Formats: sequence, C-alpha cells, structure tokens
Amino acid sequence: MSSKYHLSKGSSAEHPYDLVITPESAGWSHSGLRILTLAPGEAHTLGTGDSEFLVLPLHGGCTVGVAGETFALNGRSGVFDSVTDFAYLPRASEAIISSASGGTYALPSARTERTGLRARYGRKEDVPVELRGAGNCSRQVNNYCLPGTFDADQLLVCEVLTPGGNWSSYPPHKHDDARPGTESQLEEIYYFQVAGENGFGYQRVYGTEDRPIDVLAEVRSGDAVLIPHGWHGPSIAAPGYDLYYLNVMAGPGQERAWLICDDPAHGWVRTTWESQETDPRLPFGAEEIRSTESGAKEFGAKEKDR
Repeated sequence: MSSKYHLSKGSSAEHPYDLVITPESAGWSHSGLRILTLAPGEAHTLGTGDSEFLVLPLHGGCTVGVAGETFALNGRSGVFDSVTDFAYLPRASEAIISSASGGTYALPSARTERTGLRARYGRKEDVPVELRGAGNCSRQVNNYCLPGTFDADQLLVCEVLTPGGNWSSYPPHKHDDARPGTESQLEEIYYFQVAGENGFGYQRVYGTEDRPIDVLAEVRSGDAVLIPHGWHGPSIAAPGYDLYYLNVMAGPGQERAWLICDDPAHGWVRTTWESQETDPRLPFGAEEIRSTESGAKEFGAKEKDR
C-alpha cells in the first residue's frame, strides 16, 4: 500500500521507468531517483537537465555513451552478489544507456548548479566497503559516491546490505538541520530490494516535536521510502530475508557532507557494540571483496561509530 512517504512497487512508475522520484513529486528541492529496466538489445536516452546522475547497475551490465565517451559497465548478477562499477553523468548532458543482455539500473540524481564536472567511470575496485555496527546491528555499506570516495557536487549515494534478522539505520538518526560540522541538511530516498520471493522488511521514520512525521512501512522489493526530515531507523530485515537498500541524498548546503546526529534516547546502543562481534554472514560477496584493493583495506573493520 502506498502513502505519501512509502511508495510501493509500481505506484510511481512512469514509462519507461519502473520508479520515478523527482524533487517535484517528493515535495522537496534536490534528491531524485529513477529505476530503469532494459530488455536485451534495448537502449534509452537520458537527458540530465539540471541534475547530476549516476548510472548504477542493480542487475546486469550496460554501455553508457556520453559526451563522446563510452563507458562499458560490467555490472553484477544482483545486489547481494557484489559491488558494481558505475558511471557519473554531469548536469546538462545526454547519455545513451544500452544493454546487449538486458538489466535493471538505478539512476540516482541531485539538482546542481555546478558546471565543469565531466562524465566519468567509477571502478568497482575503488568502491570502499565498510562493515558497520556489531551483533544484530551488523550491516555492510558500499560507499559509491560520498565525500572522499567519488567527486560530485551535491549527490551522495551508498548501498546498505543487512543480513536477515538484523537492524540497520540504528540507532535512529537524522540530518535535517544545517549545523556546520555537526549535522547536514539532506533529503533522502531509500530504495529496497529483499532476498527471497516473499521477502519483506520494515522502515521507521518519526519526527521531532516541531516537525512531525510518522512512517512505519512494510517494504518489499521495488518499494521506496521518502525521508524529507526526522529520525529514520531502524531498517529491519525480517529473519530469513536479507535486506538491501540504496540511499540517495542531496540538499541545499554549500558543503557536500553527510553529518548525522543520533536520537539521544537510543544513541547509547552504540556503546554495546564494543563487546560484540560482527555478524559472520558479512560481507556479502566476501571472496570478491577480499580480492579488491579497497575491499582488502576495509574488510573486517568495524565502523562502530557510525
């Protein structure tokens, strides 16, 4: 069932996209996401307009032609199998996305006024993979397009993978108030996939006294949740069903930063992680991650402070 903030699969489809979230449809100013599925041999022309985009394969590979360059994205067999290579598309560009074998592609976006950035290829070997939390709060984060991992103007993109029965985005946190050095003002989209034919999870969003919001959504593959403000978390993976979500963030701040603050009622939970081990089911695609330079550096580390 769809609501203002929970978009069930298909409820925001707009040909040729499986899902379309624009700043206008979300009721905010910067963040956007489209999900594109191509049949074998099919191609799609994407005009970026006033936004910067990533082409991020979820399933399958593709070729991206833009500004006289061609990027061959090998992609992946699925979001739980490995990280992926990707392409960055700047404002005011036109790209042709084509696939010989077909696939599904996330197109996260952010409004920007910056010109001069060029289209670029992002190697999967350079994507930092972190293990955060511990115990049943263990999760994996693939940091594609964040400050320090890939240059963009406003766009922030990462993936979170949570083993069945675990909690992510916990303790609940927010980033809706511009406080330099402490908290960023960011609009956020969660796009979900769940392992298993009948897999499901839950997403919680709740507000502050002066800015109320109340979301408790059962999420399944293809669903999205909009977070304009407020505390968000936990993201709960039902036992037996691994949970994936793509995070897309952007905001009006001049500094591209992801700074969060915990709900003070629950932040103490972090102190319990020091005595717990990381869930041994992590990371997903362990052998492949170990073989990459960035993965070898990050593999096994507990990012317990985030």
